[in-house]
Amino acid sequence: MNRTPIVPTIDISAPDAAMLGAVDRACRDHGFFLLSGHGLDPIIDSAWRHARAFFSTDRANKTAIMRDEDNSLGYFDRELTKRRRDHKEVFDFTDPSSPRADAGNRWPVAPRGFRDAMVEFYDAFSTLALRTTSLVHDALGLEPAVGAAYCGDRTTSAVRLNHYPVGDPVPADERGGLRELGETALGYHTDPGVLTLLLQDDTGGLQARSADGTWVDIAPSPGTIVVNLADVMQVWTNDAYRAAVHRVVPMTAADRISIPYFLNPPYDAVVQPIPELADPYPKYAPFEWRNYMRARNDDNFRDLGADDAQISDYLLV
Repeated sequence: MNRTPIVPTIDISAPDAAMLGAVDRACRDHGFFLLSGHGLDPIIDSAWRHARAFFSTDRANKTAIMRDEDNSLGYFDRELTKRRRDHKEVFDFTDPSSPRADAGNRWPVAPRGFRDAMVEFYDAFSTLALRTTSLVHDALGLEPAVGAAYCGDRTTSAVRLNHYPVGDPVPADERGGLRELGETALGYHTDPGVLTLLLQDDTGGLQARSADGTWVDIAPSPGTIVVNLADVMQVWTNDAYRAAVHRVVPMTAADRISIPYFLNPPYDAVVQPIPELADPYPKYAPFEWRNYMRARNDDNFRDLGADDAQISDYLLV
């Protein structure tokens, strides 16, 4: 007898009752599922080409748009997770269609056509992220009128290009005073927002922690997009669904590239359990998204001497 995969694949173009049930089970266990039927292959192929080309450019091209304490967008190669340095270099940007958001974006000189490819990607994945959120609401059994108030905002969301090399991403002559590398390429963590749409290449290395504490490989599957739930969704659902705890194991033979789209709530949102799901009581105190996101960004940029901000900080005991 065939078993349902622990990480189900859902046809977003025609989700049926069985697929919604699979989403529900996955979101209660580990918070991961895969999307097929998205129709975005040409846009995705372009994003892959330009991401690889960017990370292949010389270091001066990348460090010219280096992240700093005042602006978390652009290039960075010494991010921290759980106070340990990640084995990766990244490029971050936010909504290019919003003048306010785009004002903080830092675009590289090379490769040619990079910004146009990223704009096209951002537009397509913003639409898909909202469709995916509605899918999660349907799996949860939320009425559309209720779910409409608990979606996301493309102008506060973000895209990241990740490159995981074999070895340290920081040149040897720049490592003085840096935190030590973590035991994993990316330490275990949850994403702070609503949900994440992730492209991963065929290298592998992504793992999710299931409810029983075991680590499950999220194996690359051609033509699919990985979905993982994030902190805000766990709070909205009052712990019915789990923010996905995940990590990336170190690269030993080949490098890895991934591209996540992080769907976030509106900047001024107050995050708290959906009243219809807060039975018999809400498990979280309300908190402001802007403050939570700022704390997570600060933790990633430098070691603040304490563990990073978590939704558990707002649990009602």
